Amino acid sequence: MNAIEIIEIKSDQLALYQQFLTTGLINDEENFRITPNDDLHAPFPTKDGVDSFTLGAYCDHQLAGVVSFTRDGADREKLRHKALLFRMYVAKAFRGKGIAKMLIESVLERVRQIEDLEQINLTVIANNNNAKNLYEKFGFVTFGSEPNAIKWKGKYFTEDQMTLKLCSDLTGF
Repeated sequence: MNAIEIIEIKSDQLALYQQFLTTGLINDEENFRITPNDDLHAPFPTKDGVDSFTLGAYCDHQLAGVVSFTRDGADREKLRHKALLFRMYVAKAFRGKGIAKMLIESVLERVRQIEDLEQINLTVIANNNNAKNLYEKFGFVTFGSEPNAIKWKGKYFTEDQMTLKLCSDLTGF
């Protein structure tokens, strides 16, 4: 495998993004809270901005992974200190090569330049131990769980909420 390149995916690349993510929504349906039908006519998940962006990991010019980030309180003054990391996905053929780690590192490198951002939140299926372990390596901690958060094909899934403090003066974690 050649070098991995992390590049921002812009909203004008919606078709490429949706095609890639749809594969993930089908192949790893139990690790997402959305289905291909939910995403069929959805707009691009982020706004091409400093505090709302999507990154892609490319290997030999092939999209291998994606992650999105957006400020939670983009239009709410009382929530602007928080953000969301979401829609993290690495194609099965590229797993185990450090791509997810590179994507999170790239997000955090960009995010740490945003002065008034204090924490990043995410949700993860509780039994997705690979994802949870990776997030924990970056300092994310679980602060809550929602049993039966997702119901899919007759099965219920618990979702864990995780957070990463970006500044040391936050309390409660």
